[in-house]
Amino acid sequence: MNNYRDQTYLLNSQYKDATNFGARVDLHRRFSVNKYGFYRWAFDHFKLDEGSTLLELGCGPGGLWRSNSDRVLANWQITLTDFSPGMLQEARKMLGEERFAYEVADAQILPFADASFDAVIANHMLYHIPDLPRALGEIRRVLKPSGHFYATTFGRKHMRELDELVWKYWPNSPWKGLGGSSPFILENGQEKLALFFAPVTLDTYEDELEVTEAEPLAAYAFSGRLGSLFTREMRESFINFIRQELAAHGTIHITNASGMFEAHKTQLQEPRGTLPTIILFFTTTTLSFENVKAVTDVLPAAR
Repeated sequence: MNNYRDQTYLLNSQYKDATNFGARVDLHRRFSVNKYGFYRWAFDHFKLDEGSTLLELGCGPGGLWRSNSDRVLANWQITLTDFSPGMLQEARKMLGEERFAYEVADAQILPFADASFDAVIANHMLYHIPDLPRALGEIRRVLKPSGHFYATTFGRKHMRELDELVWKYWPNSPWKGLGGSSPFILENGQEKLALFFAPVTLDTYEDELEVTEAEPLAAYAFSGRLGSLFTREMRESFINFIRQELAAHGTIHITNASGMFEAHKTQLQEPRGTLPTIILFFTTTTLSFENVKAVTDVLPAAR
């Protein structure tokens, strides 16, 4: 299993607290050309009424809600979950207890009743789930009829220039790149969601980074899987390499390929990704009630 979905690595190293996540957020905050902000943009898409019930999966330190605190209605019921207790504690510390409920939860086995939520939100986290179809089935299950699922992710060319910097610095590096091996990205997300939801639409976030400092870019690089490949000496050398690139070019342009899928749960649609196809061959023998029940018992409950 690659590190995107290695649950031990994610829980005990990558997301044991908000340190690594914070390094990535900080780079975007400081050097993004689009100053509106990704979290504000994402919130613009939500179709929520008075009294809505909301579930966020992989809430991290609660950045979505901190960035939109002025837009959260008092009568919304919001449940924030993360599979990392450390990240959930960061969210609780930042957001408090008044407006939010918190629960450690695995998206593959959600501890909520059927049809509990008007909307489910998953920001840049579906690529971390080992069994994505199972998780999507769970998301569909806990959504109310006609509920909405909002899922953000990045594209194959996301941060591509950082990959190229690494390959230029280390030509024989085992590094394969940030976006290419991800199991859920802009280029393949729609077909995966379409097995469980319809319609599914994609909106892309217009942004890019113009980086003028070496240390924040290096911190971003070292905050993820790439960091495990660099020794301490290599890290210092790589920072100096970035400084040389900045001296030669003034800025380093970085592609920010991100977007949001909006998916709908319709009342009549069945999740094609979970139901097996069963063909019944009829003969002149009458099919008894008991035989019909035996067949239908193997089907999972229609969500």
